Amino acid sequence: MCSFGGVKCCFVFFNLLFLASGVTLIIIGVQQHLTYSRMGTFAGRGLIKMAIVLIAVGSTIALVSLLGHLGAFFDKYSMVACFISILIIIIILEILTGAVFYAFRSRTVVLKGAKSALDYNSRTQRVIHEYSPEKRHTIDQIQEKFKCCGANSPSDWSSSMGWVNHDAVPDSCCVEKSQGCGKNKNKIHKTGCITAIRIFVLKNLVWVGAVCIALGVSEVFGVVVGVCLCIKLKKKDYEDVS
Repeated sequence: MCSFGGVKCCFVFFNLLFLASGVTLIIIGVQQHLTYSRMGTFAGRGLIKMAIVLIAVGSTIALVSLLGHLGAFFDKYSMVACFISILIIIIILEILTGAVFYAFRSRTVVLKGAKSALDYNSRTQRVIHEYSPEKRHTIDQIQEKFKCCGANSPSDWSSSMGWVNHDAVPDSCCVEKSQGCGKNKNKIHKTGCITAIRIFVLKNLVWVGAVCIALGVSEVFGVVVGVCLCIKLKKKDYEDVS
């Protein structure tokens, strides 16, 4: 039978891991938000909302972890019991969040035949075709980051109204960027940005979804330790009263 001190140490150790996971989710969410914000011109705002959900979940985990620490420090049964209840809800939410990310991944896989894919493709093609001054910096950033060129292929630039030199492509398409490098089409990226962004989104959704589900499963251990601590605290309170 574990001693009260041993159970309490296990609970505090788990809570530190729990706090670290919350901070990790916040960092991932912020990074995803920054990336998806730059992709907004191409990918819309749906992915940005997902990043906000990650930040919200991470912040909630961090706050709940502090509640657990306070409960363990002051030996408060009610605080630890409240921590366990909230943790169970968070576990459910994390597993659901992971499932949503995987569902979104599956939806992305079949985008080619869906109406949303047609809207997405046409929007991206329109942005490249217009190449408006206020969006040029964003487009160039995306082409550099995702190592892509044009919406479907580099040939999209030959019909772009906003891009004057149809015999070349923007320098942001180049494998090694330099002034005027877009004139040499043998040294540019051949993949269109629609494909490059889709691959990026798929990889990220799989990774983030796996993290959420893994956290949810590991936190079950925290619930077990928390219940053990609650039993010990209840027993301790009973002995103090006696």
